[in-house]
Amino acid sequence: MLRLAVAGLTAASLTVVGHSVKGRPIVAYERGDPSAPVTLVVGVIHGSEPAGLAVIRRLRTMPLPAGVHLWLVPTDNPDGLAAGTRQNAHGVDLNRNWPVDWKHNGVPWDGYYSGPRPMSEPENRSMRAFILRVKPALTIWYHQPLDEVYGSDPHVAVLKRYARLSGLPYRKLTAPRGAATRWQRRRFPRAPAFVVEFPAGPISSATARRNAKAVLALSVP
Repeated sequence: MLRLAVAGLTAASLTVVGHSVKGRPIVAYERGDPSAPVTLVVGVIHGSEPAGLAVIRRLRTMPLPAGVHLWLVPTDNPDGLAAGTRQNAHGVDLNRNWPVDWKHNGVPWDGYYSGPRPMSEPENRSMRAFILRVKPALTIWYHQPLDEVYGSDPHVAVLKRYARLSGLPYRKLTAPRGAATRWQRRRFPRAPAFVVEFPAGPISSATARRNAKAVLALSVP
């Protein structure tokens, strides 16, 4: 991983986590107190669901409370984001390609194509290595268009708090087979990892700000 200083961002640095199928960099921005527990926020995993980028932009520049340590990944699917496709450049749904409860599903460019095998995609292999390195105490993945916060036991209280702070409804729902959060829950069972689904389309600046504040509220020790 290549790490660089980022001009103009107080106590921030940029890390190149890995590269996509087409060679685009997957980057992560670190902010805050490096001795504090890590909060990981991923703006986009499905390239056709970009609303989370607005929250990432807020979190990259807004003042941080003491004791907060953020790692911010705008997208782990830069090829899909550039093309406006849910899938990566291999036609794989990256959120069906993680190894926990993986099941072969579909063919390339199907809506939920799982890939030929677990972790077949370079984007996911890079993110797995990154997550194992930073060991997040909390992870939030942004999606669209269901307009809800979802996840299940044992961290429902955390999810409900985020839902209350963000104004989104909470729904008790198990993540799909091969989802990133399923793998994280197995690998880090004490660390909440959940999905926030925005509605379809761009989100307002007020919504981005409210969700960024919700992230920080959950990140304070």
